[in-house]
Amino acid sequence: MAKTWKDNEISLDPIKNQTISVIGYGIQGDAQANNLKDSGLKVIVGLREGSPTWEKAKKDGHTVMSVAEATKQGDIIHVLIPDMIQAKVYREEIGPNLSKGKALSFSHAAAIHWGWIPAPQDVDIIMVAPKGPGSKVRETYLEGFGTPSIVAVYQDKTGTAWDRTLGLAKGIGSARAGLIQTTFKEEVETDWFGEQADLCGGCASMVVNSFETLVEAGYQPEIAYFEVLHELKLIVDMIQRYGINGMWRRVSETARYGGLTRGPMVMDKDVKAKMKKVLQMIQDGTFNEEWISEYQKNGKNAFDRYMKQLEQHQIEQVGKKMRQMMWPDSKE
Repeated sequence: MAKTWKDNEISLDPIKNQTISVIGYGIQGDAQANNLKDSGLKVIVGLREGSPTWEKAKKDGHTVMSVAEATKQGDIIHVLIPDMIQAKVYREEIGPNLSKGKALSFSHAAAIHWGWIPAPQDVDIIMVAPKGPGSKVRETYLEGFGTPSIVAVYQDKTGTAWDRTLGLAKGIGSARAGLIQTTFKEEVETDWFGEQADLCGGCASMVVNSFETLVEAGYQPEIAYFEVLHELKLIVDMIQRYGINGMWRRVSETARYGGLTRGPMVMDKDVKAKMKKVLQMIQDGTFNEEWISEYQKNGKNAFDRYMKQLEQHQIEQVGKKMRQMMWPDSKE
């Protein structure tokens, strides 16, 4: 069983006099910096000069400075900029200003695990990875609870790396919900697999194929949309709250029998074999090399071209109309 921690098992004392430099002020940077500040910790924000979020961070009450200066002044350098620019920013601004005894911290382990950033030898290297988007990290904190995190220490050079990791997680509010110990390797491989095979890639592909199956059989696309996409959230919410068995107990008997007997016909051994192939391509570095190559050649067009294709799909055209009907004031 993985080691876990709750809020009452952790103290902020080991880091209360340390300065946390949050690098980046996007969705995670914004949420985590504000949670840490509201927890009474010393926070500064490091941004590229001229960044569109510079003024927002200042308005939120933060001391804002360049990434280089924030690295010099900080004790814990918490890197929350997008994955694909971390190596460049580290090489140009963080690395030259990172001195012995500091902590280099992340919320995703890819840059260290895959060597995008060569691990410096004289600092702690740690990770606190909230299992939810930044908006939820902030929202649950303000509600007096938190978003759970997985935590890891890659390198402990000071003997206090775990104190720093757990203190950071407590300050973010994650310890209120619970912390789970992991490794940098495990976090990257499971995170990427979940995104590709299940949460994003697998789920979206399943929905599109289900929609096409119904429409090609002559059913109205609006009805197909509701049956295979709109109602999915209701089921996922039940699974998250009550587990898979709890979901089965809360749907109709017909849905229960039909799902239990026909689900394995769709998600069969061939699908599992393909999932194993996806995992293997993550583990052996194939996906990492492909992603780096694509991004270097095409930038954001590496994925935008796929999204543009999906925008033209009937499920997206119908979906826009259905969502406008249900939520006329919302903007996509």
